[in-house]
Amino acid sequence: MASSQQNKNMNQNLILYGKRVCFIGAHPDDIELGCGALISNIGNRADILCVTLSDNKKNPELQNLVAEHKASMAVLGITGNHDIVKDFETRRFPQVRQEILETMLDIKRTFKPEIVFVHTKNDIHQDHVTVTDEALRAFRGTTVLGFDVLRSSYGFFPHFLIEVSEQDVEKKLAALAEYKTYTSRYYFDSQITRATMIRHGALAERPFAEGFDLIRVVAQFGED
Repeated sequence: MASSQQNKNMNQNLILYGKRVCFIGAHPDDIELGCGALISNIGNRADILCVTLSDNKKNPELQNLVAEHKASMAVLGITGNHDIVKDFETRRFPQVRQEILETMLDIKRTFKPEIVFVHTKNDIHQDHVTVTDEALRAFRGTTVLGFDVLRSSYGFFPHFLIEVSEQDVEKKLAALAEYKTYTSRYYFDSQITRATMIRHGALAERPFAEGFDLIRVVAQFGED
């Protein structure tokens, strides 16, 4: 942890303003892996909507995944109609891209997000690619940032770093621990998750951060 003197010497953080923030992931676990600490950090300061587009139910080995996802989101404080799970079939998103676009346009009409988080452009999973491409069509004129899911990204480097607290880091780890189905997966290793947030923090000269790429930023300079 940085000392108070170190904090005084740090450059002031850029402040993001967003009352309505939407996180869109292809599969259960994507949003938590990419944004769990950030969701913990802003949970009591913004109206958050999380949308997972596939429930993975066609895979007989993943029948508990939606329940685990709901439990994971609850740890982060996201429950009820703030956590939506759709039923698009995994690995077939490119074939139903129009339906996915229409789902996002419905989110735009009803939720009116001011900031949208989707998969990084450096992700090579076909479902993740489709989500990001259709989000850019649906949310024109809206800031869109890309989160990283370790198992399927290639060449990701965060150019936008958001400081999070150690408590947020612990919340993210606790949320991911709800995924009993994925206990043995390397990308659910708590040491890797924590190390990633320490590395991103080091890039920003902060104790911890989550990293994103800049897909589209819509901004203006304020006078204050």
